[in-house]
Amino acid sequence: MTDYTFPEMLRVTACVPAVRPCDIDGNVEAIMRMATDASLLGADIVLFPELSVTGYTCADLFHDSLLLEASDRAIDRLARFSVTLNSVIVVGAPCRCNDRIYNCAFVISGGKVQGVVPKSFLPDYNEFYEKRWFSSPLSLPEGVFPYSEKYGKVTLRRIFSVRGIKFGVEICEDLWVPAPPSSDLAMAGAEVILNLSASDALIGKHDYLLSLLANQSARCRCAYVYASAGFGESSTDLAFAGNAIIAENGRLLKQSELFDTHELMQTADIDVAHLRHDRIHISSFNEYFPLAGKYELTECGVTENRVREVNPLAYRHVDPTPFVDRDESELFRRCAEISDIQAWGLATRLKAIGCRNVVIGISGGLDSTLALLVTVKAFDMLGLDRKGIHAITMPGFGTTTRTRSNADILMETLGVSAICIPIGDAVTLHFRDIDHNPDNHDITYENSQARERTQILMDYANKVNGLVIGTGDLSELALGWCTYNGDQMSMYGVNASVPKTMVRWLVTGFARQTVDKALRDVLLDIVDTPISPELLPADSQGNIAQKTEDAVGPYELHDFFLYHIMRFGDSPDKIAALAAKAFDKKYDLQTIYKWLKTFYKRFFSQQFKRSVMPDGVKVGSICLSPRGDWRMPSDASALLWLDRIQQLIDGLNEN
Repeated sequence: MTDYTFPEMLRVTACVPAVRPCDIDGNVEAIMRMATDASLLGADIVLFPELSVTGYTCADLFHDSLLLEASDRAIDRLARFSVTLNSVIVVGAPCRCNDRIYNCAFVISGGKVQGVVPKSFLPDYNEFYEKRWFSSPLSLPEGVFPYSEKYGKVTLRRIFSVRGIKFGVEICEDLWVPAPPSSDLAMAGAEVILNLSASDALIGKHDYLLSLLANQSARCRCAYVYASAGFGESSTDLAFAGNAIIAENGRLLKQSELFDTHELMQTADIDVAHLRHDRIHISSFNEYFPLAGKYELTECGVTENRVREVNPLAYRHVDPTPFVDRDESELFRRCAEISDIQAWGLATRLKAIGCRNVVIGISGGLDSTLALLVTVKAFDMLGLDRKGIHAITMPGFGTTTRTRSNADILMETLGVSAICIPIGDAVTLHFRDIDHNPDNHDITYENSQARERTQILMDYANKVNGLVIGTGDLSELALGWCTYNGDQMSMYGVNASVPKTMVRWLVTGFARQTVDKALRDVLLDIVDTPISPELLPADSQGNIAQKTEDAVGPYELHDFFLYHIMRFGDSPDKIAALAAKAFDKKYDLQTIYKWLKTFYKRFFSQQFKRSVMPDGVKVGSICLSPRGDWRMPSDASALLWLDRIQQLIDGLNEN
């Protein structure tokens, strides 16, 4: 791990203590014990369920004065206890105000109650009877909220802050209504939403809850922390399964197991910087900015927690392959969806221009294989004859027997028009024309072959009145790993927004789907073939000598860099620290810095190639099309980023 401190990382813990209705002392002991444990983990905020001080299922006993007095004393006790913590604790309890009782969240830190937020929407249908016991503040005129003599204003319009990070609170049913309070809280600046809940367990309800939490966190560009009542609540009529769930911007980071008889605790590190990036980037989010002035802001002062500072990513999974889903079934479902989008884009273009012929260069490598598979899929969508796909192999000085054979088998099994046009003689003649020594295997030697192949494809397309299909992928575009006016050019690039780490899985997905054994076998062999442009001669055993990743670095690292730069605008310091966590011991910091520097140098210097890239459909959130997602001057300076990486390298060498 680098010395990057992640100042905008917030550690949150959702707790589900074992409670007993009306056993307030016992419930508070459980809350204090779990809050202490969470604080020792470095939690900035510790959340407990709805009415966790008294228990949710006290029913008509909520109107008993002895219970309410004991609850008030418990809140005072928790306030005094909070001075021992480096955390904000948020608990649920009833609150008496002006002869009314409210179902409230108490935000506590530094020895006092920082604020009280009542539940807005009280369910009073089916198994719920909350209006029998509690009042809703929504029935009061705006700005005329009641005051508690002990805790100050009880108000909906309050946002809290810890370490400069803003959070808001809603309670259970508030999330389930058409316009949740959390939506306004987020629009007013809250970056984290806490939900104290006591939702009962019903068939199918849990899955819906998960989707609701993920979707609300996505719509609000926030983190959403949810703690719901569990073991110990009365089972007179209902079962409370217990939920500790943490979501961030559409992703479920942590969730507990249901029906666990033990106390539950889930901790996660929230990247608030990523949330802030999206709020800046998504212009429509800020249309509601005027709401900010309608909310009070309360700073919850806590002392710095050294545990979190020492390891700010201890409770955050950093995915080494952010473009590739970890769940295999979901991964291949996405593969099918991506190839559908690619094929649909191409089919739409072919239909629009009345084209029944395409030309595509086939090397036996991953990218051209995917492009051919997508083209076949597009032709099948349109009911076109696959013979209209003119697949051309163009063996050159570096073509190996393995890739040539795989290309031939691929074209034969797919039933396309297969053409072979060797380029050796033409390129040798070109070397003579430009007075280049063919023994000098420099960039001229390589690019002459790439441009000869592009000329063949373009001219053959003219011959058959067809469209040249580009095969280059997103990762190559980011690095500029393509020959200008060579393989950089086509008439439609089907792989233009597909990263290299995903290309491999897309081809594997096609292999899994086919019933043709020969096609499946050749696709799997192509997946296992080293990535290479095959522009340099093979080795003495006839194997590929020129391996792309030896020259530019591992694509899994470059895709990781690309994702965090494009998706979140992360700094080099942060990207390096995230990569160190994601790849653990696979790459040391020296290696990460080396290839990160390579990425930035190439990303800036090769923009001119992307500025004139051909049309190609977007399939994911990251795209480099100059017409859509990415606009950048071709002569922008990279010194700011390169200097910062060099400082990191120098610091590492000094240590």
